[in-house]
Amino acid sequence: MYKKAMSGLMLINLLILFSFLCIKGVEGNTALAKPVYETKLDEIYTADAEKNAVGIVSVSASGQRIVDYQVVDRELKYNLTEKDLDTLLRIVEAEAGGEDEEGKLLVANVVLNRVECDKFPDTVTEVVFQQDNGVTQFSPVKNGKFRSVEISEETVRAVERALEGEDISQGALYFAARKYADSEKMKWFDEKLTFLFSHGGHEFFTSPY
Repeated sequence: MYKKAMSGLMLINLLILFSFLCIKGVEGNTALAKPVYETKLDEIYTADAEKNAVGIVSVSASGQRIVDYQVVDRELKYNLTEKDLDTLLRIVEAEAGGEDEEGKLLVANVVLNRVECDKFPDTVTEVVFQQDNGVTQFSPVKNGKFRSVEISEETVRAVERALEGEDISQGALYFAARKYADSEKMKWFDEKLTFLFSHGGHEFFTSPY
């Protein structure tokens, strides 16, 4: 009887000890895994940050890539507020989402050319939302596409190039997609503006005066 009681007590002690070791083992594995996971996220973020100077690609807890954007420490010709940067990225995506990177760069160039021109407002947001006799300057502002676009990495790169001072626009202040534009509007472009060149689906113009 005594031996049976001692055996039972030893068995209980062994079960308690085994349970304790299992719990500690799980905690140890979690502690070891956590810094490795955090380091991996840091590596992904750093690599993406180096790749995109204006558009920073962050990583969610699940590891999924999420496109976000902010200005980082780079030598820029144009230093925009967060609001103006968001506006520029959105209008480039909305107007040139189907164009190549140079086509996107050209749209960014036109917006920035207007900011620097005395005939237009002094900020990107004011330029994009400007109205002439109640008519918006950029159709995506009117039809709502401006608000619904998802910014692509190519758009981010194009805007970055424009903010660094790369300008391939030949001073263009206007652009239009003749295929989709209203005929009366294109008539005004043809009669009142100076045609510069075409790229992709857009024609680029400047003012003759």
